[in-house]
Amino acid sequence: MDTPSATQTYSAFPGKTTPQGATLVNADLVAVPGNQSTGVNFSVYAPQAEQLFLSLFDARGNEEQLKMFPSAEGIWHLYIEGIIEGQHYGFRADGYWSPNTTPRFNKNKLLMDPYAREISGDVQWCQDIFDYISDDNDQWLFNEQDSATKMPRSVVRDATFDWQGVTHPHTPDQQSIYYETHLKGFTKTHPDIPEDIRGTYLGMCHPITIEYLKNLGITAVELLPVTYSTSEERLTHLGLSNYWGYNPLCMMAPHTPYAISDPVIEMKTMVRELHRAGIEVIMDVVFNHTCEGGHGGPFLSMRGLAETDYYHMNKHDGDISSENYSGCGNTINFDSHQTLRLTMDALRHWVVEYQIDGFRFDLAPTMARQHRNYSKDAPFFYAVSQDPILSQVKMIAEPWDIGPDGYHMTDFPSDWQSWNDRYRDTCRKFWKGSKGVQTEMAWRFSGSEDLFSEQSYLATVNYICSHDGFNLMDLVSYNQRHNLANGEDGRDGDEHNYSWNHGEEGVTDNPDINKARLRSRKNLVGMLMLAKGSPMLLAGDEFSNSQDGNNNAYCQDSPIAWLHWDWLHNTDSDGAQMHDFTRQMMHFRRNEPLLTDDLGHIEYQLHSPKGDVVDPLHFSERHCYTLTVKIHDPNDAEKGAIWVIMNAGKHVGRVLIPETGQFKHRMVVVNTDKESSFIHEPSVDQCSYEVQPHSLIMLKEMN
Repeated sequence: MDTPSATQTYSAFPGKTTPQGATLVNADLVAVPGNQSTGVNFSVYAPQAEQLFLSLFDARGNEEQLKMFPSAEGIWHLYIEGIIEGQHYGFRADGYWSPNTTPRFNKNKLLMDPYAREISGDVQWCQDIFDYISDDNDQWLFNEQDSATKMPRSVVRDATFDWQGVTHPHTPDQQSIYYETHLKGFTKTHPDIPEDIRGTYLGMCHPITIEYLKNLGITAVELLPVTYSTSEERLTHLGLSNYWGYNPLCMMAPHTPYAISDPVIEMKTMVRELHRAGIEVIMDVVFNHTCEGGHGGPFLSMRGLAETDYYHMNKHDGDISSENYSGCGNTINFDSHQTLRLTMDALRHWVVEYQIDGFRFDLAPTMARQHRNYSKDAPFFYAVSQDPILSQVKMIAEPWDIGPDGYHMTDFPSDWQSWNDRYRDTCRKFWKGSKGVQTEMAWRFSGSEDLFSEQSYLATVNYICSHDGFNLMDLVSYNQRHNLANGEDGRDGDEHNYSWNHGEEGVTDNPDINKARLRSRKNLVGMLMLAKGSPMLLAGDEFSNSQDGNNNAYCQDSPIAWLHWDWLHNTDSDGAQMHDFTRQMMHFRRNEPLLTDDLGHIEYQLHSPKGDVVDPLHFSERHCYTLTVKIHDPNDAEKGAIWVIMNAGKHVGRVLIPETGQFKHRMVVVNTDKESSFIHEPSVDQCSYEVQPHSLIMLKEMN
């Protein structure tokens, strides 16, 4: 977008308090498309400020400050006639300042609009962006340095976009296969995508990308944060960056560096083209903290406007601190009506303006904290459930934060889903050969109904790997994390990965180890696609992508974290073999009625190695490394049945499957011990099966 070309004297009048942010309006202050507007209404919340100023910038960066009008609601407003889309702006808040006060105000600090629809530029880390300076005794003094030249700009945007009649795919939960990916890292090194759009919104919707995703069989991309974020000062000084994006500055603006020229248009284009292909877009959103850090952090946006409304602040004996349930310095305050309003407006903005299909909430319990304690009756949940727009999209919780009582796998609304880390850890332990996990593995594979008894199996999002931790290749190749590149002497990242390297640490030329690693990954993906619940696959796990043992690549905007596509044109490679298996497993799941049932009739029936029907507790007193599960619909024999036999032990497993006479024959569909694991061979013996060590077989019974 082009900014106005020269400084001018603006015609300013009282505006409206709603909607907040910068809105193109007509002379009656009614929101209209840009080609019908007469100016822009600005509105910002800062109830304890003595005066708010609107800063308008021309194309040369010249600034004009205009006084805004107060209101009883604490929302300042101003209507500027004649300005158009593309106008750069910010706010300045004036008021009381003291080192032992919150909120504090410093007019010298340019502040981003919490409702900004676009951000231009980036934060430049220096003393200028802080509201204080420290004297020789480490006491805070008022900082008179102006921060405008070190700050990005908020940008006025028109919401108009041509969706060309393309609408949401509306994939039901029971048919969904989520695919978690980093937008930049997915295409950054892809050899078949034009170099100038690799790592961008347009790269993510290039025909090559869409053909790949469709062929793979996923139904939804779950994008790591694509809202505007900035890197921490510490990482910047180390020459690193916050690659994952979990350090947000603005909840409503797309991340500018992922665009060629226009982040708003290009992100909407990405969503439209993915929808055209029938692929949903799930956004990972961070509503638990912001990039402003803890007490004493920079004045970038919300801290300089209304710190105590937006953040949980502590006051003890004259000392002030930020509550830190996020591990990132601050915690967003959902006791505040303004915080609730902002987050609800942000979610509606993404669904209405960008046609987003759902959200994955980072550290979701934070949003449900009332007076800092988790509540399943939190106002945020009620607000979402009664909203006619948000109640219709997918809601997925990361069900923990690091605050007190922070783990809540099953305390979310009945129509929400949760990332099931107990599924993740139990699968890893089971296939590693750990003792005493068979009972829990039985529960996890059959839908975790012991956990989600008040919801349904649809509440569980099953996964083996996510962005956080080892990816699948490294899970079977490394016993230890290898994070030295992160600049923390290898101390960062989870040390409890339940990984196993199969005999050598890292890359090896040993063919037996490489064969075993490939088989282990097939076992894990096969189990994931056959388990009850919604599966989520981490991008790259389908083709053996590695991060060289780094299990915390959050700061690696580098080949360490980017996906590697060198397997594409080598059909004999490990990556090509793994991709072929994963693709077939996904398509089997999507085309198999027993795995996509929408009526809740499907049963996962456990059997002992002798063929007896048992419950999960059967395995609690036994060191049994084999699980046998029959998947069937007792109300519809026409669907046939699926038998899954998983042997995590070191010895051949012998399993009896009872002959019911109901079906005429069985077909062995999958055997991960075979190089071509999808074999589709008639079963020679209808009742007795040998399963090789560390392998999985799947049979289909048919009439």
